[in-house]
Amino acid sequence: MNNYIIAIDQSTSATKAMLFNEKCEMLHRVNKPHQQYYPKAGWVEHDAEEIYNNALWVVKELLKDENLTENSYSLAITNQRETVVVWDKNTGKPVCNAVVWQCMRGAEICNQLKEAGYGKMVQEKSGLLIDPYFSASGVKWILDHVEGAREKADKGDLLMGTIDAWLIWKLTEGRVHATDCTNASRTMLMNIHTLQWDDDLLKLFTIPRSMMPDIRTCDSTYGETTFEGLFEEPVLIAGVLGDSHGALAGQMCFEEGLGKATYGTGSSVMVNIGEQFAAAPQGLVTSIGFSALGKTFYAFEGNIHSTGATLKWLEQQLKMIDSPNEVEAAANEVEDNGGVYFVPAFAGLGAPWWNDQVKAAVFGMTLATTRSHFLRAALESIAYQVNDLVKAMTQQAGIALKEIRVDGGPTKNQTLMQFQADCLRVPINCSDVEEASAMGAVVMNGLSRCVWSSFAEVAALRKSRWTRQPNPDNEQQMEQLIAGWQKAVQQLIK
Repeated sequence: MNNYIIAIDQSTSATKAMLFNEKCEMLHRVNKPHQQYYPKAGWVEHDAEEIYNNALWVVKELLKDENLTENSYSLAITNQRETVVVWDKNTGKPVCNAVVWQCMRGAEICNQLKEAGYGKMVQEKSGLLIDPYFSASGVKWILDHVEGAREKADKGDLLMGTIDAWLIWKLTEGRVHATDCTNASRTMLMNIHTLQWDDDLLKLFTIPRSMMPDIRTCDSTYGETTFEGLFEEPVLIAGVLGDSHGALAGQMCFEEGLGKATYGTGSSVMVNIGEQFAAAPQGLVTSIGFSALGKTFYAFEGNIHSTGATLKWLEQQLKMIDSPNEVEAAANEVEDNGGVYFVPAFAGLGAPWWNDQVKAAVFGMTLATTRSHFLRAALESIAYQVNDLVKAMTQQAGIALKEIRVDGGPTKNQTLMQFQADCLRVPINCSDVEEASAMGAVVMNGLSRCVWSSFAEVAALRKSRWTRQPNPDNEQQMEQLIAGWQKAVQQLIK
């Protein structure tokens, strides 16, 4: 009998199911996108029931050619973080669409709390900055604005959770309401020192404790599921963590000082800072990196709102390209950006700026600007934003990174990856598994089931696909380009 791990990666744009063996080798993958809803300017929603149904579909499709009775399976989950669902525990129905991490509807709530002086208390307890990016303001908005929600919550009839908790609750038919500590650390409601929901934070956002899921370690078990009858015998759910944390573990960053950059709809730069909490440098946050084998590792993190989303916007909204894959060829049609800088602040600017009031803008266009210049500027904006984060970590926190380990779809774009290495002046190392978030969930699943007994045993399984070295001859040119980017950003945040 073969032992396989099914990894569900529920991302911002799609739900993916991947089949891994216990050598951390991905054997098969299925992907199904879900609808994005934009009911108002700055608002972003997902249909949580669509996401759950897609999760069932991708797993069924993944296993359609497998003999389910002759092999052993378990399930691991990684997910888009901060996106939050509120549902009725009696009916199992969400009270409204999920509030996505990109959604700005909680901005007024956050601004009021910051103006009232709660910023220091929130950061000391949660490790986070008060921002609508995190889940708490979305939950409060739902309770305050969806008809009947507040009354139901006060009576104990509503539950809340990030997407992992929603999927676990649905897959276990309501038997398990649980989340892991990485997802919990991104809600702005968990005390990062105790790894428990904080009464002061819940009170601040007027969220009843009865709504909250149980917090568990990443390598815990989370119940069993038959995927609504797909399996005759229940499958163990083991190994759960948020996608960026999954990438940290999937890139085998098990030691203090190792870091990774995930390129997705948005992007996350995360550095393992060890088992002791430390206040983040200005503009960054402290999160739980991961918790497993009886140890909890903290991480400095910065999040960028729009990286891959920028390329999708060029495709879907402006119709400038038919696919994000076209951007690389177009960018290479010109020698440089022609003085054009694109700041993709579609949902404000994330770390290290944390300014939710600015809007996206393009600077430096002239009559000589071409489509290729515009697309190159959009591509370069991804690297500039990651560079901002890494510099904030290294310069303010005194952390010297020897290399950045990268993952995500945009890593296929070799022009972007070389430009990133040139910006950072350090090597860029890409794992041979593109879906590092899912790999991290698989790692936690294996640790939970005692497939591996130590981090060192798992780290030995990592394979590198390629490394991009910074060009030694263009350092001065890169300094000038980065200065141009900084000037463009400063014009927006003044």
